[in-house]
This record gives sequence, structure tokens and C-alpha cells, in this order.
Amino acid sequence: MSTAASLSEAPRHRRLGLTDYEYELILERLGREPNTVELAMLSLMWSEHCAYKHSRKLLRRLPTTGPHVLLGPGENAGAVDVGGGLALAFKVESHNHPSAVEPFQGAATGVGGILRDIFAVGARPVALLDSLRFGEPQHSERSRYLLGRAVAGIGHYGNSIGVPTVGGEVYFERSYEQNCLVNAMCLGLAPRERLIRSAAAGPGNLIVLLGALTGRDGIGGASVLASAELGEGDEAKRPSVQIGDPFAEKKLLECCLELLERGLLVALQDLGAAGLTSSVSEMASKGGVGIELDISRVPLREQAMESFEIMISESQERMLCVIEPSRLDDVLETCERWETLATAIGHVNESGRVRVLAHGELVADLPVHVLVDDCPLYDLNPEAPPAREPAVGGATTEEGADVGPAPGAGRVEPVSLEGMREGALPGAGAGPDVDTLLALLASPNICSRRPLFEQYDWLVQSRTVRHPEQADAAVLVLPDGSGIAVSIDGNGRRVAADPRRGAAEAVYECAANLACVGAEPLGLTNCLNFGNPEKAAVAWQLTEAVEGLALACEALGVPVVGGNVSLYNEAPAGPIFPTPVVGIVGKVPDVTRTGRLGFVRAGDVVALVGPFEPSLAGSELEKLWGRLPRGLLPDTDGGSVRDAQEKIRSGVRSQALQSAHDIAEGGVAVALAECCVAGRIGVQVKLPDGLHPFAEAPGRGFIVSGSALSLKEWAQAEPSAPCTIIGEVRGAVLEIAERVSLAVSELQAGWAEGLAPFF
Repeated sequence: MSTAASLSEAPRHRRLGLTDYEYELILERLGREPNTVELAMLSLMWSEHCAYKHSRKLLRRLPTTGPHVLLGPGENAGAVDVGGGLALAFKVESHNHPSAVEPFQGAATGVGGILRDIFAVGARPVALLDSLRFGEPQHSERSRYLLGRAVAGIGHYGNSIGVPTVGGEVYFERSYEQNCLVNAMCLGLAPRERLIRSAAAGPGNLIVLLGALTGRDGIGGASVLASAELGEGDEAKRPSVQIGDPFAEKKLLECCLELLERGLLVALQDLGAAGLTSSVSEMASKGGVGIELDISRVPLREQAMESFEIMISESQERMLCVIEPSRLDDVLETCERWETLATAIGHVNESGRVRVLAHGELVADLPVHVLVDDCPLYDLNPEAPPAREPAVGGATTEEGADVGPAPGAGRVEPVSLEGMREGALPGAGAGPDVDTLLALLASPNICSRRPLFEQYDWLVQSRTVRHPEQADAAVLVLPDGSGIAVSIDGNGRRVAADPRRGAAEAVYECAANLACVGAEPLGLTNCLNFGNPEKAAVAWQLTEAVEGLALACEALGVPVVGGNVSLYNEAPAGPIFPTPVVGIVGKVPDVTRTGRLGFVRAGDVVALVGPFEPSLAGSELEKLWGRLPRGLLPDTDGGSVRDAQEKIRSGVRSQALQSAHDIAEGGVAVALAECCVAGRIGVQVKLPDGLHPFAEAPGRGFIVSGSALSLKEWAQAEPSAPCTIIGEVRGAVLEIAERVSLAVSELQAGWAEGLAPFF
């Protein structure tokens, strides 16, 4: 019997994603069977996407308080104080499953959704970033299609609405072949006093629906797509993917900000996953009130929509607000000027229930606590996978012990690296090292991202001071001449090698990027992309990764103000690499004193800074060899990482450093090459004895340059982190003594063209 046939014969609660146990709990809580509308509402609110039922207990481990935090977890977006009376709101969210089914609209509506999260707290969106994962484009037509269409969707929405895409990252691994990842991050600015929460309040106040007409697009998106594994025949899920209209959202954005500016709103909430159901339920829960809706008043795009369809539709570009009845005329007048539809569809009461009427008939009557608070939270059963010996090409001898290549993916052939297997340094002569460096620079995970970001407008709104490939983090100017910096990072390959240490590294590297532009971290948001948490190995990955995030955040003193969890990222070929993505925002005192990654002046000395003790485990070099991630990464003292980053930050701010670049994928050799390419100038260096040129330890090492005098004075004044002079900026050649001699033009050629064939 086919899966579709067996599902059609299952009880209705199973068809909606509820387990027998969960349905029994619902019967117990209600004391009766739910009707069709109620069951649809409960199935979404009790889905993984809305309830976080497999992750909420783990997330309590993350530190969430700090001196700059204004809004923490639980609101549409977190916010921190950036001085000058301004608040910076920010958040990252996933739209993975929709993008795997329909990449253009999936990615576009992911951008639309994260934008609404930002102006839902009263902030004007000022920047976007993205974190993307796909299969190997050189081997897979499907991955090339998903890459091209997802990037086009991001560019379409962001460019059309006028919000710059100022940074991001993209990686390619076989484990993402059938389940790509599309994570979008947004930042917004607001006067501190304009920040608004989503809690409904004031019995008798009106519930007003703002924005687009409600249609059947997106129905079941949260439960059908984001709370289950993707399988064969996913074309059938295409109707569950939302359809976006950035021009409608632009009007909605401006309308909401004016309503807030005029003080006309009591509360504001985005309509995202589960549509009206989640927005009404969560607003009522946060406010400790009840809400009654008359959905016959909801403006519809399609005729004859069923009551359950109206309640769970995920049509885009809609918001829900609470207003005082005396303000209704002012709200309607403002919305009319912005050509934004506004309709009063309900009111707040003291019942503690969500009641839904349609043409005078009561179609749903549920306690708020049953919808929001009574979903069971599960304890995971983590179990580390057995030790295994990985093989070239991704195969393993123990089923389930590793993430293998996606079906049809070609084998990665190792480059010519005689004498360079792990544990052995390259022998004398430059040949193998030259081949390796050129191969790494041209590889999809390291090469220039220009073919992507040239599709994005990164200058609109005229705040961008440091743009993609100019510095390790984006920098935006504030009205007083100070600035905000932001970076987004994650590395599934390294997390697969060691979930705890790999996740901590994501935090370290993201913070290191901010240090390189002189920014102090203020807050962090995360998106946890993992497979099926009901499987022991995935549960172990998730548990270990959250602990790694917590330890790193505590070491650096960075609070987590919000984020997103995306589970069930699996296909028949297996789960994705565990991929926690983190975004960190920071403050720059003076945007005229921000660092850049490229070498600047001939004659400057070059130094290696930080507790940099790299390994080949989980490295891009291992990927070139065709090996899966494996082994333990070097343990790291968070205090030493913090000290090194503080040292870099002070050097950038004092301008003792002319350039600063963290050492990440490809190790110190690739970092040096990137500095040469960005600055269009050469360097002559000699690496410390025993340092493998391609070993990695992200977030723990930096390549810096400056005058000999300023670097000496800076190093003596900031003795908290190791600093070793390794060479001098000069000429037009990258020379690593006894290893590499390559013209900067040769480095540039391969690096610039790596992704070009896929666009």
C-alpha cells in the first residue's frame, strides 16, 4: 500500500500530524471530541513548528539576559539598545521545507516573513542577511536549480521592498541535496519608546486584520511542510507554499509604522505559520485574555472558503492588531491612505477562550491554554552514534552512523596531495600546496559569493558602510556617526564532526567577524536546523549543539534574544548535517574606524593572533579528499577566545591595525590569499613551525596587518592573546616560505569564478 493511500485511511488526527497520544490529551483537556475547525487549529498549534515540543526544554539552557537587552525570547523579534535612544530589533528564521518544494516563492516569502517579525515590534527593517545550504552544484542539476531560484526569490523580495541584503553565507554539501536550507535574518531600527509587544489587552478592544486578502495559499504549511520529513512526491505539497507580494508588504509596513507612530495600537502581531489561529491564540495567551472572532468578516481572495481554511490560511502580507474602539476611524483612515485593507473581525474579552463564529454560527470554542500551553513537551532520547571510520565518497560501514551522499551525487575526487594525509605536514617544494590552495580557493564553499550578492541591492537606504567581501561583517551607519555591525555564521560540516564544539565555533566565528570591524557583540539570534529529533542520533546532535551554543555565549557574554528551530530536515537519503546558524549584532563607536579584510599598504607587517590551534578534522581540505566530517576538534577555552577578540577589536578601533581577517575555512593559507585578493597586493610570510597551512579552528585565529611600530605597541599594550609576526605586505605575489608562491592575479582568477558556472 502506498504512503498516500495508508495516510488517507488513517484517523483524521493522524492525517493532520497529531499522534494518538496527543489526540488523547486533547480529548482529556476538552472533555469532548473537537470539531473539524478545532482539530485543524489544534493540529497546527501542537505542531513542531508552532509548539517547539522537541526543543523548548533544551532552549531554556541558553543565556537570555544582558545589559543591552530590551526584548528577549517570546516576542516577534528580540531587541537591544544601541544608544542614541535607538533600539535594534533582529531575528533569523527558516523557510527550509517550502524552499525545497518551490524555491523562488519559498525563499521570497521567507524574507517577507522575517521582515514582518521586525516591524511587528515597531522597528523599520534596515538590513537583510541570508544563510543558505544546498547540495553539490557541480554534480547536481537539482541543486543548481534550487540555488538559482532561491537566490532569485531573496533578491526579488528584498530589492522590491527596498531593504538591503548586506551579508550572508552559502555552503554546499551532499546532505542538503534533497533538503536545502534557507534561513533569513533581518535587522530593524526603532526609537526605544516605539517598541511594541504582541500581548492582547483591554476587554472590549477590537481585533483588526490588516493587509492582504485571505486565500488558500499556505494552508497547512506549518504542519505539512515544517513539521514532517520530506519524502517522495513532494510536488503534491506545492499548494502549501505561500505566495508573496513585496509591494503589498511595503504598504503594510509603512502603514503599521505610522499607526505606531500615532499611538493608535495596543498590540501588533504578524500572521505567519498557522495564520489567524496562531496569531490570535498567542496574543490571547501572552495577555491572559480571551478573543472572539467573526471570520465571516475576513476579506477573502477566494469564494466559498471553509471556516477551517480561513483560520489556518498562511496567506502573506497580513498583520493583526488590537485597538481601542474609539480609535477605529483613525486606524481605518490611515490604512486607506496606505492602500492597506483593514477590517475589524473580533474583540478582546476576559473568557480565556478563543471563540470563532461564522455567519452567526459558533464553529470553534477552545481554551487558550489548550491551544498554546498544553501541548506536551517531549524529553529527547539522545544517543551518540557509534564510532566509525569514514571512507572517501561518503560511504560508511555502519548504517545510520553518518550522513551519506544524496542519491545520484557524484563522487568527490581528491586532489593531488602526495604526502599530505592527516598528521603529516607537506614536504619540501611548493607543488602540492599550490594545487591545494588553488583548489580550495575555487571550491564552492570558499570562492567569491559575488554571483549571489550582485543580485541583491546592498546600498538601498544609504546606511551600508562595509558591504559583502569588503570586511568580515557588514556595517551600517547610525545618525550619530556610530554604527551597527552584523554577521551570520554556521558550519554543518564541523558540527557533524563534533556537535558541541562545532556549534560553539559558530558563535566564536560570528563574534570574530564583528571583532574584525571593531564591533562589540550585543546580542545573538539563532536558527537550529536539524533532522528528526525522534531519532536518537539527531537528538544527540541537537542536545550537544545547544550546550555548545550556551557555553560559547556564556564565555563571550552574548545573550540570546530569540530565534527559530527547524527540525525534520530529512529526506529518504537521510538527515542534513546538523546546522545551527547564529547571527550576532554589535556596536561600532565610529564608522570611520572600522576594519577591512584586505591588506592595505606595502611595508606593513603581518601577524597571526589568537589561540589558534587548528586541526584537519571537519575541514574543507577533508572535503576535497572526499571524506565525511569526523573526529574531535581541538577543545577551546572560551576565555582565551574572548581575550583574543577583545584584542582585535581594540586594535581596529585604535587604528593600530590596518586590516583584520579571521581564519576560517581553508585555514591560514586561504585567509592570507583572501587578504591579498581583497587588497590587490602580495605578502611574504613564513608560518610558525608545525602549523598546517590548511587546518582550521574558526573564530580562534586572525591575520592582521599594520605598521611595525603600531603593531609592536598594540601587542605590548594588549598582551592577553598570542601575537606572532609572520611576514610583510609587499609585491604582487603570495609567498608562503617553502610552500606557496602564487601571483595575486592567479589567486583572484580561480576565486572569482568558482560559482559563476552555476548562475
